[in-house]
Amino acid sequence: MQPFDLHHYDHSTPLNSLPLTDTTRFLAGGTNLIDLMKLQVETPNTLISLAKWKEANAITQDEAHYHIGAMVSNSALAKFSHDEPSLSLLAQALLSGATVQLRNRATTAGNLLQRTRCYYFYDTTKACNKREPGSGCSALNSMNRIHAIFGTSEHCIATHPSDMAVAMIALDAKVNVKNANNDTRQIALREFYREPGDTPQIETVLANDELITHISIPKSRHGTQYYHKVRDRSSYAFALVSVAAGLTLKEGRVDTLSLAFGGVGTKPWYPQSAIRVLEGAELSQEVIAQAAEAELSHAKVYGSNNFKTTLLRNTLVRVLTSIAAHQEKHPEHEGALYDHA
Repeated sequence: MQPFDLHHYDHSTPLNSLPLTDTTRFLAGGTNLIDLMKLQVETPNTLISLAKWKEANAITQDEAHYHIGAMVSNSALAKFSHDEPSLSLLAQALLSGATVQLRNRATTAGNLLQRTRCYYFYDTTKACNKREPGSGCSALNSMNRIHAIFGTSEHCIATHPSDMAVAMIALDAKVNVKNANNDTRQIALREFYREPGDTPQIETVLANDELITHISIPKSRHGTQYYHKVRDRSSYAFALVSVAAGLTLKEGRVDTLSLAFGGVGTKPWYPQSAIRVLEGAELSQEVIAQAAEAELSHAKVYGSNNFKTTLLRNTLVRVLTSIAAHQEKHPEHEGALYDHA
């Protein structure tokens, strides 16, 4: 790793006293950033350690929302979510990702801000516009089996790797941030990530001087919830396709629906076209397939990843028909499908 200046932040440290530039990085659990620094993919001049930021290591709630501190570990969040039936989708997603050791270190904000696992991004001998703007995209005309079919551009087709973010998007999470002047704002997670366009190196709407403080999730009923992740091996692998879904039915029709996709987009994917087909619909395999086709009309495949369209369609049908069957038997159920399968 190249030399860098190290600073520490805690709640009493004014952000505007720190050197916040485009070569500064915040260091939380370090489960992604340190690896990237070792490979010279990330070469920050300044690191700001958040290890002493104790105030951000808590989960609180009020009448309307859960508030998850930026420094809460993925393990702590998984445990809390498992005990809250309306958040079981989040628990399932977190427990499907990484190892216990990584979940113990990885933080909530760090998980949201982790960078793609595209093999060309990690290999500094390959062209990658996300790593080196203007150098090209090696994935476009090479092996691209793990790559995105939604939100792509001629400059980048890398997927976002987070399972947690997919569940949070389905649950309508909001990201709370503050800047160096202590101004705050709240951003819907569905609007937090940027599609690559012609600037794939800019991945979120955060400014250089903005820091995530906590995530807010509304206390809403999501019914029966199911996070299904398709991957190359049964554990410790990133999604080829994942579907996060929560559903309640009323007289056979969709009453409430929470839905997001992973492994298929340049950002955790909120499937607006599919949701429009499904909302209020009498649920059947045919309607679910129509919803999938509506979303897939926006997809673009690149050769090795052509299979993802069929895989996503089949996964969505499997997930929603499984949830619907359970809802028909247990219409008041709130929680994970695996608890009552």
